[in-house]
Amino acid sequence: MEEHWHWQERGTAWKGIGIYHVTLTVTSRQPLLGELVIPGDDPVKAYINESPLGKDLVQCVIHWHEHYPEIRVLQFYLMPDHLHIVVHVQRAMPYGIMTVIRGLWQAAKKLGRAYSEEKRLSFNPNTIRSISSKRSSVTGEYDSPLFTEIPFVRPLSRKGQLQSMIRYVQMNPQRLATKRLKPGFFCVQPDIVIADRTYSAVGNIALLQYNRYSPVHVRSMWVQDAEQHGYDQPLRDYKNGCVFAARQGTVMVSPFISQHEQEVLHVLLKEKHPIIYIADNGFGDYFKPSDLLFDAVAEGRLLILSPWPYDPDKHHVTRTDCVAMNKMAEDICAAL
Repeated sequence: MEEHWHWQERGTAWKGIGIYHVTLTVTSRQPLLGELVIPGDDPVKAYINESPLGKDLVQCVIHWHEHYPEIRVLQFYLMPDHLHIVVHVQRAMPYGIMTVIRGLWQAAKKLGRAYSEEKRLSFNPNTIRSISSKRSSVTGEYDSPLFTEIPFVRPLSRKGQLQSMIRYVQMNPQRLATKRLKPGFFCVQPDIVIADRTYSAVGNIALLQYNRYSPVHVRSMWVQDAEQHGYDQPLRDYKNGCVFAARQGTVMVSPFISQHEQEVLHVLLKEKHPIIYIADNGFGDYFKPSDLLFDAVAEGRLLILSPWPYDPDKHHVTRTDCVAMNKMAEDICAAL
């Protein structure tokens, strides 16, 4: 069947210098690349014991620059069912990043087919293109075809994204171990009804049984007074008041959209206060909270709610979404 290549973000230039996050996934999320090991049930010590297929896929990444000298792999990490790579295109390429990633993808599919034919073949990365592409009739540990899912590719263009992405990749085994050890907080829980609205939830449902709730919603007039007139007292008082209320046992509820609301969120997380977070998108099958929120979910201090189904194509929150989520936060506080 003909393959159709779809990039994750439209309108982006895919040639020239840039940094990209690439995820290559095994078909149906089969854990064929390795096994998660958690020594002493300590997620910090978790690591992946690579399978033969996983080891050979890693060798393809290590030797990637030999085929494409314009690129440099900044970070990669193999997981049981997928591979994360952060790659830097150091100078302009005539063929673009699509060709580079497609080459790795094709090599991965050849590896998968070869493993279906002979489970313990040994591969030389320099001759990877010579691997037979014949489809397998053998069934067993490695079922053909593998790596049929088009790689996920995302350009990193904003300040701080590279550091955050490298940390995300490095922390993958620890996060997976935490989810395995504390599955309850990370399971998507549907049909949570609050104030006549139905939500899906990830996190600690017990946060809906506290005594006091308050929304976090920084008003635009306070920000305008601070930025245009230098009068920031109402803005500072409100933000400090949110933190003080949390210290007194109030659960703060918000989508935390604006910069000032995000600053409040950072303080609440740092001080380990309970939070209800309104999300602008639902939860996919393999949802993981962001790096900022992950530990709070694991420790039972956070509940994430969303009334929307998961939309894989959604990348930006609209003003309509913002207004709706702020209203949801107020309704939740009034109803609980």
